[in-house]
Amino acid sequence: MPEIFVKADTLDAENARFAQGRLQQPVFLNSVPKSGSHLLRNILRMFVPVDQQYAADFIQWPTLQQHRRAFDPARPALSWGHLFFADASVVETAACRRIVLFRDPYDWVIARARFLLSDQFSGNTDHLKNGEMSTDELLTMMIFGLPGKLPSLNAIYELNAVAWLGARAHMLKLEDLTEALRSIDTPAAESFFAGLLEACGIAMPEDWRERVRIGADPAQSGTARDNLTGIAITLPGHLEERHKALVDYHAPRLRAVLGYA
Repeated sequence: MPEIFVKADTLDAENARFAQGRLQQPVFLNSVPKSGSHLLRNILRMFVPVDQQYAADFIQWPTLQQHRRAFDPARPALSWGHLFFADASVVETAACRRIVLFRDPYDWVIARARFLLSDQFSGNTDHLKNGEMSTDELLTMMIFGLPGKLPSLNAIYELNAVAWLGARAHMLKLEDLTEALRSIDTPAAESFFAGLLEACGIAMPEDWRERVRIGADPAQSGTARDNLTGIAITLPGHLEERHKALVDYHAPRLRAVLGYA
């Protein structure tokens, strides 16, 4: 099984500085992997009592049955993970307020490559770190996947994001979240975070900006871009036209259905 190595954060201690209202309903933060999962989780951890945070694991399809208690309406909790849209995940999270986070597939290709190349990830794709392939070849693999080792972009987005558009869920773009963080002192940002907290069933406190800033601090996330280490292959800041065309060939209309084109 792949392993992720991250340092511990201090958000539980930070959380204690604030008055916390109790969750009345379970909340599940679902996301496409490498789409800001830790960022969203860390922000919302600042609005929920620590004893109502289900921190045992990032819940995923293979481990879903081990973590069913995270969704128990009798013990409301904030939990997080990467769940496919499927019968079991829909049934098990039926009592939850569901948030689904995703990002532009063009940017996801680079984010996926960066993480797999980093010291923070170890798994069956470690051979990609040896520098024997070009950047173009690596990015192409991020799109089409590797048989038996790495699912394709379309396979991940289909069940982790697109299918949830047809379900009861609050859909959230990473780009909207990061823009609200950049402009946190504006009415637009206040409206954005008010909508997010409402979707989670959380009343918006007056000190919401301070809580958001603490949760969004990159120092609190071991998987934040600036905290990834050991990357020996140079990656572009933006996907170039050739690989954009490959994304569009591989997953036609994906960006359109997600609201990017």
